[in-house]
Amino acid sequence: MNTLSMILLACLAGGLISMAAAAAVVFRLPRQSMAVLVAFAAGVMLSSAFLHVLPEAFAALPPADMHDGHAHGGTQATLFAVMLATLFLFFALERLALWRHSHGDCAAHDGHHATVTAPLLILLGDAFHNFVDGILLAAAFLADPMLGVTTTVAIIAHEIPQEMGDFILLCNGGWSNTKAFLANAGSSFSSLVGGLLGYFMLSSAGDALPYVLVIAAASFIYVALADLLPLLHRQRDSFLRQTALIAIGVAVVPLVTRLTH
Repeated sequence: MNTLSMILLACLAGGLISMAAAAAVVFRLPRQSMAVLVAFAAGVMLSSAFLHVLPEAFAALPPADMHDGHAHGGTQATLFAVMLATLFLFFALERLALWRHSHGDCAAHDGHHATVTAPLLILLGDAFHNFVDGILLAAAFLADPMLGVTTTVAIIAHEIPQEMGDFILLCNGGWSNTKAFLANAGSSFSSLVGGLLGYFMLSSAGDALPYVLVIAAASFIYVALADLLPLLHRQRDSFLRQTALIAIGVAVVPLVTRLTH
């Protein structure tokens, strides 16, 4: 299987798996399952960012210039600057309601959400988010197929609670389960467009790979720290259970790496 096929398959599988899992929880299972998915997703995303994506980004950098036997960190500093700028950008986008990282506020299920974003705005934000995910998957597979696999796992892990939150908001807005599922399915196909664009752009511009990978890591870190962990604080689940589930999520990335190498 060539790299482009792996990218498109990962984009398609990621969207379908996350939506199917989210629909199973929201439409059939008790809402307590939300805590399990949120804690696990936080662990997977932090593990993927710090243990795989960031090391791969720095490994993809060109050799540092040497002076008097010492490497200068200008390029590395630029990567950190891109990461910091990306974190601020995600914050601004989320505040402007263009980047939708709804992770299933349980109060929404009872109709007590303080504000409900218009369904079309939710779908627009999801489409943009999935498009960016496709570009990030393309960057990961171009850097290393194994990195692509673990990045796919991380994206699926955080997409599940996001899709759950979106299903809840759409249903609370009067949409039927079927309509909400089909609408989310339509927005998920934008990841295929992102994957195609990323493949043809990045395969001829390899120098951009480290920076795109840093953006991927920043997105995982932002969602985990700004959205998922605060949500865990608001839940009434036990600290030990949440910690164990986060640890399981953290262990997924090195485990997948070991089993597939």
